Amino acid sequence: MSPLPDLASVVRTIPDYPKPGVMFRDITTLLGNPQAFRRTVDELVQPWAGAKIDKVAGIEARGFIVGGAVAHQLSAGFVPIRKKGKLPHQTVRMAYALEYGQDEMEMHVDAVHPGERVILVDDLIATGGTAEGAVKLLRQIGAQVEAACFIVDLPDLGGAEKLRAMGVPVRTIMSFSGH
Repeated sequence: MSPLPDLASVVRTIPDYPKPGVMFRDITTLLGNPQAFRRTVDELVQPWAGAKIDKVAGIEARGFIVGGAVAHQLSAGFVPIRKKGKLPHQTVRMAYALEYGQDEMEMHVDAVHPGERVILVDDLIATGGTAEGAVKLLRQIGAQVEAACFIVDLPDLGGAEKLRAMGVPVRTIMSFSGH
């Protein structure tokens, strides 16, 4: 068996994508490496192993991949948080800030029940606008947001600190400076 990889070294960096000056952190290389993916999920789950977590909410789209794996490991249900108009049943909706403008996300109205303990999962946190919107959406329907977990943190952009200021513990596996 080969040694476990340094997880940050498995994440591909693509300069100037999607626009000049941005260093895009592509986790698809991590997802494609079985050892790295397993270790990532194990590290995200570790603080809550044995705890009662009712649901894991994943933010579209890579949060579905990681969140589904985390939910499985915690024996919890999975809740997709999607862009507006993508869910077939009655939904609750929340607007959130983008770098230039605003968008909306939604989830099924019956996906989480008041008082349920939920962990929010996504691949990366940058400015925190999307994650902040997801926390507000979950709280709007009465969820108890226990934590937010991300593979990658871009701390220079302040997103993790924004969530901590909302009283949400944040777990990340790696961080990269810049954006």
